[in-house]
Amino acid sequence: MKNPPVQQFDINYSPRLSSQNQDWKNILVQQFQPPAGEGNCYYDDEHTIFLSLAPRPIRMTQIQGGKTDIGLYGKGDISITPAKTQLFARWESDDRYLQIRLKSDFIQSVARETLEQDPDRLELIPECRIPNPQMEGIGIMLLTELQQQHSGNRLYLDSLANALAVNLLRHSATSKPQVRIYEGGLPMGQLQQILNYIDAHLDLNITLTDLASLLNMSQFHFSHLFKQSIGVSPYQYLLGQRVERAKRLLKQTDRLIVDIALDCGFNSHSHLSKKFRELTGMTPKAYRTN
Repeated sequence: MKNPPVQQFDINYSPRLSSQNQDWKNILVQQFQPPAGEGNCYYDDEHTIFLSLAPRPIRMTQIQGGKTDIGLYGKGDISITPAKTQLFARWESDDRYLQIRLKSDFIQSVARETLEQDPDRLELIPECRIPNPQMEGIGIMLLTELQQQHSGNRLYLDSLANALAVNLLRHSATSKPQVRIYEGGLPMGQLQQILNYIDAHLDLNITLTDLASLLNMSQFHFSHLFKQSIGVSPYQYLLGQRVERAKRLLKQTDRLIVDIALDCGFNSHSHLSKKFRELTGMTPKAYRTN
């Protein structure tokens, strides 16, 4: 009999932060901070990564995939629970961790398009207490976005989700795939096509899928080649172009800053102000009057 999906370790433990109601495609990120306890976790169509955020090591027992692991979980330690795998865990003191769930069909798509693997033969290995600096780094960046809430960085989130999926497959698939890395950047014609598209759609929520599909390319390889061509990631380029448009509108019009923010693809006055200050060192209002 199939185990029913369990939404978290214990129904009494609500996440402190969650991307549940935000526009995060293919990935769900939640931060938990439960007291000592135990529980079961099962997801039918999602692979789960647990990243320890505990400030000091926590003694924990985990049972999954027919194996038992007992030991101290330190900050940055990672556990991986594939879809359709029952996990039991018992932790002996207050815990703090990030739970990242990736949809199975998304992982299959990445395996097929990026790693040229047969998704029907894809199998992930349950793992406990593994170090993986790349996964940890991506997890921390996802947590930062989660803490900002409704930041609207869809292109950035897509890039993080793809990088995490590739890392997960390279580390935990039963057959270790090799990522074919293309060098030399995008051909000039393709690059110009992408730049024109971004310029024409700055006010929209551009996704990595939108850009990669224009060139019939996997999202991972597109990101890699774009950065080789321009020197920055697709998200960094998009953000820079949005701020440049905002600078022009601030100087050349007397429109309200909130209207300029929306016209440039930011979701609020505060969102524009935050990113504008990061790139220019001043607020939009100060820039306009300077």
